[in-house]
Amino acid sequence: MDQTITYAGAATELDTGGPGTGLTDGNGDRSARIIALANQKGGVGKTTTAISLAAALAEMDHRVLLVDFDPQGGCALGLGIEPAQLELSVYNALLDRDCEAEEVILETNVPNLHLLPSNIDLAAAEIMLVQEVAREQSLMRVLTPLRLNYDFILIDCPPSLGLLTINALTAADSVLVPLECEYYALRGMALLMDSIERIKERLNPSLEMDGILATMFDPRTLHAKEVLARVEDAFGSKVFQTVIRKTVRFAEAPVAGETILTYAPNSTGAHAYRELAQEVISRVASRQSARS
Repeated sequence: MDQTITYAGAATELDTGGPGTGLTDGNGDRSARIIALANQKGGVGKTTTAISLAAALAEMDHRVLLVDFDPQGGCALGLGIEPAQLELSVYNALLDRDCEAEEVILETNVPNLHLLPSNIDLAAAEIMLVQEVAREQSLMRVLTPLRLNYDFILIDCPPSLGLLTINALTAADSVLVPLECEYYALRGMALLMDSIERIKERLNPSLEMDGILATMFDPRTLHAKEVLARVEDAFGSKVFQTVIRKTVRFAEAPVAGETILTYAPNSTGAHAYRELAQEVISRVASRQSARS
């Protein structure tokens, strides 16, 4: 897990190895697709999905920024970086007017992938943000200047529906919901969907649903199959075709400080997240075609 922490500096120095295909603005310039990964229930594979999807998109030569918006700092740990050793974090970018986001962004051991890291300092941000003007838009102000430097910006939200998650959903173009194939996780979906609709109505009218991702699926159990069937019946085309099966490789990869795509590149988990990346790109492309 020991690794020298290297700050990326200006995000424009990111080496892609080839052109990315993120969103474009009205002038045809690059504008990153911002995707928030949200679920108020913990332990549903959200951070694993954020890291693995980011790595899969980066593997496809897309410029990717992974934003860790969880005080637990799981994204840094999963990429072999110790959160406690960070001099700067997303907390500084949010609340320190003298700190630019580019100063906080880290290089990772994955080509094309940068990290805007978090640590326990972020736990105090919800209290501090209450005093800010337009507090729900604080993360949006941090990310907006970075959109021209990346194809995708993925935000790993904390397992709650507090002010940090509201900030993430306000900044995002769309939301991806990792959902554990388990009864209690399914029960919480109504609350999450209601929260997303409220944010869309009041703060971010353009927020879209990229999809619901079934995670931690164990095909050997009838319960998991029943939950997946109920999710597909309830949400239809909003459910990704890709299903993430439960495997010990997901637990082993962070210990090695690697993503599953490099730790076990031929595993079922690695293949699944590559398929998910293709689905995400396909859904983004279809929306762009519909608008043009």
